[in-house]
Amino acid sequence: MTTALERYDPLIYELIRQEEARQSGSIRLIPSENYISKAVMQASGSCLTNKYAEGYPGRRYYEGQQVTDLIEKTAQDRARKIFKADYANVQPYSGSVANLAAYLALAKPGDTIMGLALPHGGHLTHGWNVSVSGKIFKSVQYGVNPDTGRFDYDQIRELARKNKPRIIISGATAYPRQIEFDIFGDISKEVGAYHVSDIAHISGLVVAGIHKSPVPYADIVSTTTHKTLRGPRGGMLLCRAEHSEKVDKSVFPGLQGGPHMHTMTAVAVALAEADTPEFVEYAKQIVKNAKALSEKLLEYGFNLVSGGTDNHLMLIDLRNKGIPGKKLAKALDRARIETNYNSIPNDPAPPFNPSGLRIGTPAITTRGMKEEQARGIAYFINKIVENIDNETVIEEVGKDVLLLCSQFPVPEHFIIQGKNRQLQAD
Repeated sequence: MTTALERYDPLIYELIRQEEARQSGSIRLIPSENYISKAVMQASGSCLTNKYAEGYPGRRYYEGQQVTDLIEKTAQDRARKIFKADYANVQPYSGSVANLAAYLALAKPGDTIMGLALPHGGHLTHGWNVSVSGKIFKSVQYGVNPDTGRFDYDQIRELARKNKPRIIISGATAYPRQIEFDIFGDISKEVGAYHVSDIAHISGLVVAGIHKSPVPYADIVSTTTHKTLRGPRGGMLLCRAEHSEKVDKSVFPGLQGGPHMHTMTAVAVALAEADTPEFVEYAKQIVKNAKALSEKLLEYGFNLVSGGTDNHLMLIDLRNKGIPGKKLAKALDRARIETNYNSIPNDPAPPFNPSGLRIGTPAITTRGMKEEQARGIAYFINKIVENIDNETVIEEVGKDVLLLCSQFPVPEHFIIQGKNRQLQAD
């Protein structure tokens, strides 16, 4: 039976089918990518995409909000419960919007913010100069220790004392180690700064108790709702009760109009999935797989920034292999292994052709792969490196990858025990 999309727009239908096949037949190692459940996808593609809900529950600017208010309250309650937060705003369109909203809730344009530099693993919105965050605020950037690849908290403290920022940002997009959010909180208190923590990458690990939570130590916590949290593409803010009104006003009307209700509905479903023992096991396996992958890469002579990983990702320094990150990423992609080239700390190469490769394990873990498969993926990567200009070998590895993927199909549904269990927040 043909679908409505297939009948109306066969071109787009075919392109979606091709992308579905590509995702199914590839080892996806980009740390920010994952697979959502059918339940989340159904909610995302529901009739909620038809509805405007500008404002907040009980305070909307459009009528017909009897259902949308209940959905938003449900998402808020579930977020507060699993993150153990005072308040949650589930409206941000993305993590970038969430970050900007957090800053604008606590600071004014021209104030100083202090975040991790982009080449050292920070995000564009942590104050980097090409981002609006680096244009409307005075930005001070800290880095990682050049010898260890880790945060030097004494240096961060000294930088904060010198610059007296209004906001100190903890969190990263390419930092493979545990972050000591309590130390960031102490530094912020010492210099009279607010502490904003961006856990977009590790929020699923935080919920599962695999990574320390910043919630007790930060004024505002920002996150995406996808990546390790395994929901739809969106953003979210968690904050102390005293900041809730400022956060709400910063999101709407400060930066956005009406929230995307179909996304928010899917976020609510993903938060329910995250509140299960199965999700905890998945998060534990993410880290086990990352450690197995990193250890095998080290055996093959790869240099890893900081020497390994504590979380879901690792950053490979390819300089000792003599291969630029972009060239390797392209070759791996031809072998059905999806990564992203990435700058390393103090990278002598330009950002469009950097010396590093960033990889992670959320997507392969969702497919059911474990340590044995992670070590096999390290073998594939090493084989491509050793045969970087041999298209015959690259094609052979691609066939092996396709065979592995066929043994771990993309799950139709995630198994959640107790279908009738109460999903309402306590």
